[in-house]
Amino acid sequence: MDALAGLLEGPRARGAFMIRACFDPPWAVRVEDQAPLTVMLMVRGDAWVVPDTGERVRLRAGDLAIARGPAPYTCADDPGTPPQALILPGAECRYPDGRSLRGSMDLGVRTWGDRLDGSAVMLIGTYLWRGEISGRLLDALPPLLSLPSDVWRCPLTPLLMEEIVRDEPGQEVVLDRLLDLLVIAALRAWFSRPEAEAPAWYRALADPAVGRVLRLVQDDPAHPWTVASLAVKAGVSRAALARRFTDLVGEPPMAYLTGWRLALAADRLRDSDDTLEAIARQVGYGSAFALSNAFKRVYGVSPQEHRTRGAQIVGVAGQAPGAS
Repeated sequence: MDALAGLLEGPRARGAFMIRACFDPPWAVRVEDQAPLTVMLMVRGDAWVVPDTGERVRLRAGDLAIARGPAPYTCADDPGTPPQALILPGAECRYPDGRSLRGSMDLGVRTWGDRLDGSAVMLIGTYLWRGEISGRLLDALPPLLSLPSDVWRCPLTPLLMEEIVRDEPGQEVVLDRLLDLLVIAALRAWFSRPEAEAPAWYRALADPAVGRVLRLVQDDPAHPWTVASLAVKAGVSRAALARRFTDLVGEPPMAYLTGWRLALAADRLRDSDDTLEAIARQVGYGSAFALSNAFKRVYGVSPQEHRTRGAQIVGVAGQAPGAS
């Protein structure tokens, strides 16, 4: 697996929030849903994405923006337009004064806004919880990035426009996979830019010794690696590897290995029905007890709580904002 493929392997939507937003100016929506990742694809007209801190982004037809949560931001026809609606966690939508919209802006299946033929149309896809996106990928992204249409061509746009308004059995699964493809295609284009700033571990893959160690750890996390055994594989001394790895990656080899193992465990808890004992063996822990202790120390919840939370979050998807 090449390094970029490893980085982009993470997106796995499960009941993601997908909607087509249609507006006429003046319009503005304040987003405080704390979602880990939201994709905004401008289909018609233009819009501004204005974070509370950092540079705002203007989107024109064909442009795409990705917001990395949980920081709030505002989407609007103009940066000066006051918000008309507030999006909260769980797709709850309220007026700025706190009153519920109660579906007053619903325009049909996964469609929301002023009117169907509004001058601005945006497709929005939101991953509802952090476990659906690799932590390594999230850490590699700025709070807000954009791809203009002149450097980014999206063949998925017509298909997304058609599928997002369908109301058929299994439609959520179709939209989940399309969202994953959209994110992967967009980020592949973003990372391929000459000026792209890749994460430290990604750049470190070019180093002969550290790159070799990173590939060994990523390809075989269950192996009982030590700094000494990794140094032998890399053809350098133990001290040289520890120093070089920490300088390039930003953390010691064993700390990186622990983070990688726990990230894999988190993904498998979400994506499989394997027992905790089986997952522990798959990612290099001697027992479910050892994995559970390490997992709770890093993630703040037990593996079972992580798995249950992932199953529960799917239940809040699929409703238009304002349905609550």
